[in-house]
Amino acid sequence: MKQLTAFIKKELLEQLRSGKAIILGAVCCLFGIMNPAIAKLLPWLLEMMSEQLAESGMYITEVKVDALDSWTQFFKNMPILLIVFIVMSSSILTEEYQKGTLVNVITKGMKRWKILVSKLLIMFVFWTVGYLMDFGITYGYNAYFWDNDIALNLLFAVFGYYLVGLWLISVVLLASVVLKSSSGVMLSVGAAFAVSYLLGFLPAFQEYVPTCILRSNELLIGALHSNQCFGAVGITFFLTMLNGFLSVLFFDKKRIGVV
Repeated sequence: MKQLTAFIKKELLEQLRSGKAIILGAVCCLFGIMNPAIAKLLPWLLEMMSEQLAESGMYITEVKVDALDSWTQFFKNMPILLIVFIVMSSSILTEEYQKGTLVNVITKGMKRWKILVSKLLIMFVFWTVGYLMDFGITYGYNAYFWDNDIALNLLFAVFGYYLVGLWLISVVLLASVVLKSSSGVMLSVGAAFAVSYLLGFLPAFQEYVPTCILRSNELLIGALHSNQCFGAVGITFFLTMLNGFLSVLFFDKKRIGVV
């Protein structure tokens, strides 16, 4: 247990020293402020552009915004946040391969599964904290300016993106065990997401692929009910656990340096 705790502290310090934690926190805070700000400024922006649009034959009527517009912006920004997080996490193991630091750690008696667990926990914690920051700031501003009750299935929609983030983290870990470059890890994550997205077009898989729970716009207006996504939630949990299990299994057999 002492080894695991020490390695987790090491990983945490590395994330802080590299500046990744600060960058992630800044991006999450920025998005949290931007979501309601863009919605609040939308009528003003359209009014500023009304003359130019009128010349093109487009006339702007009175525009009313509410919390739903802000939450729509929240989910529009979420793919960007996921990409930023995946790019930052893609080198969590590959840098260790390149520097050869894992050899010394393992030869000193550190169990391999503890290495993976510590790295997985760090990614989970940073994703959770960053996501909660983005959500909390947006929720607070929306509650101040409008009423969050207008957004249906809000907590489930928010949970959906969080869960998909955990699934993609597990893909990062598995790809990092198998591959030696961060670019390969990012391509693997992109491929996993693309497969899920494409399978979503097939009626037989539509309600079971992880990307099903990313249909936030439909959830917020009630066009899609949360119980229609329960199958996708179960599959996503299963895939996340499976990726973690396979990561430990493959890493235990992986030849690292001379070990």
